[in-house]
Amino acid sequence: MTHSADMLANYYGPRAVAALQEMAEVVINPTGEVLDEAGLIRHAQGVDIVVSDRQTPGFAGYFDQAPDLVAFLRCAVDIRNVDVERASRHGILCTRATPGFIDSVAELGFGMMIDLARNMSKSAEAYWNRREVSVLMGRQLKGSTLGILGYGAIGRRMAEIGLALGMDVLASDPHKTISDPGVAQVAMAELLERSDFVVCLVVATEATENLMNASAFAAMKPGAFFVNLSRGNLVDEQALEAALDSKQLAGAAMDVGRAPDQKPSLFLAERPDVIAAPHVGGLTPAAIEHQAFDTVEQVRALIAGEVPPGAVNAAEASRLSRLKV
Repeated sequence: MTHSADMLANYYGPRAVAALQEMAEVVINPTGEVLDEAGLIRHAQGVDIVVSDRQTPGFAGYFDQAPDLVAFLRCAVDIRNVDVERASRHGILCTRATPGFIDSVAELGFGMMIDLARNMSKSAEAYWNRREVSVLMGRQLKGSTLGILGYGAIGRRMAEIGLALGMDVLASDPHKTISDPGVAQVAMAELLERSDFVVCLVVATEATENLMNASAFAAMKPGAFFVNLSRGNLVDEQALEAALDSKQLAGAAMDVGRAPDQKPSLFLAERPDVIAAPHVGGLTPAAIEHQAFDTVEQVRALIAGEVPPGAVNAAEASRLSRLKV
């Protein structure tokens, strides 16, 4: 397991570790730090299966120097930092976990929207510092328009909650046909123009890099709020800064950014018109255990000689036969 002690406690949990230990000898990263390529090569020598945290890449160089490795299991959905092609070249299986964080992220999104709309953090910060609190007019979510960019599982859940709160819900996703009652599928341009709250849930790819750029922010309804719960790669951060400076946007919230581990960039996070969280959308016990136990079941399947759920390159995984019982 590549997890440091903090990552193990926060992103895996003792129940899942115990379940692994019932099946196999478990070696845990002893360094207390995120493993770089040299560290992974050194500390994972001789292991059959690696369970990796999201901060530890699947380095090409590691796969080149891991003759005993059969499978590299990612305890996350996003495997962009795993060199699956190089792993496949050596017959090493790669897997991913399923998204167990749908409700957790959706709830955080609405918490951020309420915070932005009602100035909660500003009031709390003033009271904590024993200052007089400015009384500011807020906005209610009921009757406001929620625009969801990217209609996957989290987007669908946010639409359900938005409708329950009495919001008008728009969604834009060129890869989906949306037929959920109460949700209007529109083009991105229309969504930006009409929405009071724009929530970005688009999958990060080369094609969506800087999807929210200067033109996109200029197209948003003046005084609207922007919330990013997906990946920092989707946002041109200088363009967002400019939109906030010009008051084109009334505020923004983000759980992700371009800082290490996809955390918000400090120059945005420190602004008083920004609500920022350090990439904790999925950091709840239910969400974390979901993904941890995905990897537990993957290990169980491997030991039983089966291709596990979540495999992404099973056809190239020629080393699997080494683990068959």
